Amino acid sequence: MIKNEKQYRITKAQVRRFQDAIAELAGQARPSAISPRLWEAQRQAAQSQMEELRDLVEAYEQLSAGRSKDVVLEGVADLPKALIRARIAAGMTQEGLARRLGVKAQQVQRYEATEYESASFARILKVVQALGLRMPKAVRLVRNG
Repeated sequence: MIKNEKQYRITKAQVRRFQDAIAELAGQARPSAISPRLWEAQRQAAQSQMEELRDLVEAYEQLSAGRSKDVVLEGVADLPKALIRARIAAGMTQEGLARRLGVKAQQVQRYEATEYESASFARILKVVQALGLRMPKAVRLVRNG
C-alpha cells in the first residue's frame, strides 16, 4: 500500500524501471547458457512485479483523486489500512493529519509505517475524529465457531 506522495513517486519510478527492463529483455536474444523456461520465468516474474506495482499506483491515484471516497472496513484487523486510505481519500497529507492531531509529522509517518501498531486506542479514536469518519449506527460482533 502506498501511504504518501514520496512512496508514490518511488513506486512510479520502479514501474518505469520494470517497463524498461522488460523491453530490454524482449529485445535480447536468450543467452545459450540460460534455458528457455528460466528465461521465460524471469520475464514473467518481472511482468508480474510491474503489474503489482501498477495496481498500487492506480489504487493510490484513485484515492488521492477523490474517485474512491468510501473506505469499507471488512474487519477490525483492516482498521489501520482503512485509516490510511481514508486520509488519502480525504486529500489529507500525513503532515495535515499531524497538525490536526497536534503531533509532529514524523509521528504520523511512524503510525502509518507500522500500521498504527504503537498507537493507543485513544490515539486511534482521535485519528478517526480528525479524519471526520463515522461508523454505521450499529456494529455487530460475531464470535467464530
